[in-house]
Amino acid sequence: MKTKTFLKRILKGFLLILVIFIILMLTPRTIGWLFPDKAPIAYHFELLDYLAIGAGLEKMADLEPEIPATIEEIKDIEYKNVGGKSLQLDIYKPRNLTEPAPLLVFVHGGGWKGGKRSDYLVYLVDYAEKGYVTATVSYRLKNDSIYPACVQDVSDAMHFLFSNAGKYGYDPDRVAMIGGSAGGHLVLMTTYDFKEPAIPLDSGYLATRPHKVKCVVDIYGPVDMTTEYARKQPLVTGFIGHSYEERPQLYWDASPAKYLRKGLPPTLIFQGTSDNLLPQSQSDTLKARLDRLGVPAEYYKLPLWPHAMDVAQRANDYMQTKMDAFFEKYLN
Repeated sequence: MKTKTFLKRILKGFLLILVIFIILMLTPRTIGWLFPDKAPIAYHFELLDYLAIGAGLEKMADLEPEIPATIEEIKDIEYKNVGGKSLQLDIYKPRNLTEPAPLLVFVHGGGWKGGKRSDYLVYLVDYAEKGYVTATVSYRLKNDSIYPACVQDVSDAMHFLFSNAGKYGYDPDRVAMIGGSAGGHLVLMTTYDFKEPAIPLDSGYLATRPHKVKCVVDIYGPVDMTTEYARKQPLVTGFIGHSYEERPQLYWDASPAKYLRKGLPPTLIFQGTSDNLLPQSQSDTLKARLDRLGVPAEYYKLPLWPHAMDVAQRANDYMQTKMDAFFEKYLN
């Protein structure tokens, strides 16, 4: 009798856990269906995210889409050569362009030590299909050089793009930068502290008509490298190349927060509230400081989503919807 009672308790406990698990797995999609205009909700625990993908409840974005026949792909354009290392960019443009289009420049993440230009192919193709010219740039990674090399590289890529607008069919006065994680950091650094080119330019555009980035999209990018968390984070110390105790000023120099001031371009920020790699406080701080300075800033927090949330189709769709409106407002 006692054995039967014990087994019944185990069965009830198992059923209760199963019901709770099913509710947890179905709740995010149900809330999304009931409130389609709200930011999508994730599963809080990365394990549940993977289980949802495995169970078909969560669809991954197509990160390696085929290039449609309507899009021209121009690959491996060298914008700079450093010590024999060719740094390149790729451009995607609608074949039916009849006038210069806005340019969207994407910078990949990877902790300043990995990643590649094609990581954002889903955005590059989607936005080229929407009528934009899109570009993606390579930069030196940790194994090649430490800070500030990659910051200078991305700035040089932008100088190259500004000076070659006529060749590739985009408007140099309507340019946005978009980056995620380390790429978010680099687009903020480039937009907020646009450096003089480290390479000679043939067009002389700087002397005749200086251009600047019109707006920037920061997808969970680091903002302040001097926080206690950042200065102990191995990815950050590897990127800087020195410990905070050795070179504290370098950590501030490498922080987009240092360059915040009035008159900066409008900024769009995305952050997952369960991001264990980049604390939400980084994005919170950026939005608060931009508000105090009177810089137009939009901030969208995606509930319970982890780092790299935009590989999930629901998050990617939501973010593109907000980006569409942002670009329409500031580029068109």
